[in-house]
Amino acid sequence: MYAPMRLHHIAPRLTTGVLILHSGLGKRHADEQTEQGLHGMAAGAYPWFRGMSPHRFTRLLSCAEVALGAALLSPLVPTAVAGAGLTAFATVLVGLYLRTPGTHQKGSPLPTPEGLPMAKDFWLLGIGLGFLCDRQAWTRPCLAVCRK
Repeated sequence: MYAPMRLHHIAPRLTTGVLILHSGLGKRHADEQTEQGLHGMAAGAYPWFRGMSPHRFTRLLSCAEVALGAALLSPLVPTAVAGAGLTAFATVLVGLYLRTPGTHQKGSPLPTPEGLPMAKDFWLLGIGLGFLCDRQAWTRPCLAVCRK
């Protein structure tokens, strides 16, 4: 059993969890044009999505975002586990940002005005890595000390 959520984990888990959950819930009823746009951007960066229909891709993305957002918001999910999920998800988003032409300056990760909304994914990656590097997120509670 991993340590429960610590006080200093609450703010980053709450903010990222609400953002990701809201994003996932918003995609549940996406129209066809939105589905095609999301799928097109993802398929341009990650070719293995090309064989998937835009509707299926958007539904899976929505489910993944809802699950991750809920995990981040739940105090029952250890921070280390939620951080691993956030890091994996943010890594894919940062890869999407870096592989999409026009989102960042040539030869630099710095965003263009068009890429600024996607640059937030670096923050998500930083928060996830912070959770993974936090020793307290991985420690087991000492039951012997707690019983005294």
